[in-house]
Amino acid sequence: MSQPLANKTALVTGASRGIGRAIAKRLASDGAHVFVHYNRSSKDADELVAEVQQAGGSAEAVAANLEDVESVNRLITDIKAKLGNRKLDILINNAGIFEAHALGESDASALDRLLAVNVRAPYQLTSGLVDQLSSDARVLFTSSVAAKSAFPGLGAYGLTKGAIDTMTRYLAAELGERGIRVNAIAPGAIDTDMASDFLGTEESREWVKSTQALKRIGQTDDIARVAGFLTGPDSGWVTGQVIDASGGYRL
Repeated sequence: MSQPLANKTALVTGASRGIGRAIAKRLASDGAHVFVHYNRSSKDADELVAEVQQAGGSAEAVAANLEDVESVNRLITDIKAKLGNRKLDILINNAGIFEAHALGESDASALDRLLAVNVRAPYQLTSGLVDQLSSDARVLFTSSVAAKSAFPGLGAYGLTKGAIDTMTRYLAAELGERGIRVNAIAPGAIDTDMASDFLGTEESREWVKSTQALKRIGQTDDIARVAGFLTGPDSGWVTGQVIDASGGYRL
């Protein structure tokens, strides 16, 4: 069985559940040694590592609270130590928080929290590990269709994902001379714990399907397959792009 990422190293943030978990499993199955980042879900992270190892792959768990600057710095130091003389070939900035805040009903702390986890942490992590990235590295961010479509109550969340789209283009331009590709995936509605608030009823699920060309609810493996392409050898001429993976939302 082909393993296009054999002998590669990868860090996936927010890998203990949801989209990050599916991406970590895909990269491990493709042959990469995966650092499985988690914040609170140590049990879930350890279970994923065990699952990967049982399937013949390689993974280890790493912890950090991405809302805290010093915790992110410790994660950077930890990854460098674990890499040793190796380089980091794949950096997946997937971790994020989703919160709905109607204008006038939230204070600055809510926006600060969203910005800290969804924007500052991925920038800080990428900047802190940039010298560790290999000459053919892939950096991947998780964006959202909320960056381009307006949803009631999601202005604060949406602006963080708009920032991710901008960061993707700027870092692709800056790192291109080193052969590093930087891209983002913009999922639509994916069946995860994070999406349970708006996919929790049959009525809401039917509404979501009515907005898409493909009439089903997206699954985490749908996003992991896109990540597999963007981190693999066939995407070598793709950089600075935000790939819509929404099942054709609002076509």
